[in-house]
Amino acid sequence: MNSKIIGLDIGGANTKLASSDGKIIELHYLPLWKNTRLPEVLKEIAQRMQPEKIAVVMTGELADCFEDKEQGIRFIKSCVDSAFEPSKVSYINSMGRFQREAGDIRELAAANWAASARLAGKEFGDCIFVDVGSTTSDIIPILSGEHKAGLTDFDRLCRSELVYAGTLRTNLAALLGKVKLERGLCRTASELFATTADAYLLLGKIDESAYTCETADGAGRSKTDAIRRLARLVCADLSEIREEEIYEIAGQVKEKQVSALAEAISEVAKRNGLKKIAAAGLGEFLIKEAAERLGFEFISVSGHWGEEISKVFPAYAAARLLDA
Repeated sequence: MNSKIIGLDIGGANTKLASSDGKIIELHYLPLWKNTRLPEVLKEIAQRMQPEKIAVVMTGELADCFEDKEQGIRFIKSCVDSAFEPSKVSYINSMGRFQREAGDIRELAAANWAASARLAGKEFGDCIFVDVGSTTSDIIPILSGEHKAGLTDFDRLCRSELVYAGTLRTNLAALLGKVKLERGLCRTASELFATTADAYLLLGKIDESAYTCETADGAGRSKTDAIRRLARLVCADLSEIREEEIYEIAGQVKEKQVSALAEAISEVAKRNGLKKIAAAGLGEFLIKEAAERLGFEFISVSGHWGEEISKVFPAYAAARLLDA
């Protein structure tokens, strides 16, 4: 393993970095749709680290600042290739393989999970690799070292191999149409008033340092700020709803997310004859609860490689594959 071989996972909101020896872990919040600083940050990384080899995976091509995925891929590639010497850069495609120059550029779209699945398959054998990150949840069946998932996000959504909800950036109104309060069921406001980060901050599943995305209202990341944001989900302020009920809403967020995750995992498991889960990401706690409900064997990437690597697992996997 080598600190000079790095993996980059370039998403729409976050860019993650890991060295193949796991000694260097970085997460940069770089939303591509907001006058992105991706080119400057990549150049700074190149100058500071001077890596010998770079493996790249991406999901940021779907950002709505691009007309289509190909435009997004070309933008990300141009940022990488201008920061690092192109001969040192390798891209991983949706099969988890290093892309040949003559390959279809669209095969690079949304391929970070494929790198993770290849490493997980080598380490854990046949399993369902589940990664719940800040924004999405990947549910990838692996058999004989090869993933059996759809090759695009569109395909995977249709096959329950992608659940578009995560531990930080998901709008709570997208998860909960109604919440249970003392007065009965209450519909939620379909505004971006609060996100899953607020719920999991209140529940103690993340701390302020893990709340790396922007807040819905631009205010702080304290529990008091999060309580105010959750109150707005039901068009209330703290003069109208008790704090205890806010915490109950946060609990309902987790319940909804675990249930949706368990449902998708169950569907993938039945289709592939698998009952073992390898879990990664900031949302490992959600995966563990879903696995327990299903009665499946549970393997934690955090337990195997450490919590920090779990949070940036696609970047780490990319680096490891390049260093193999």
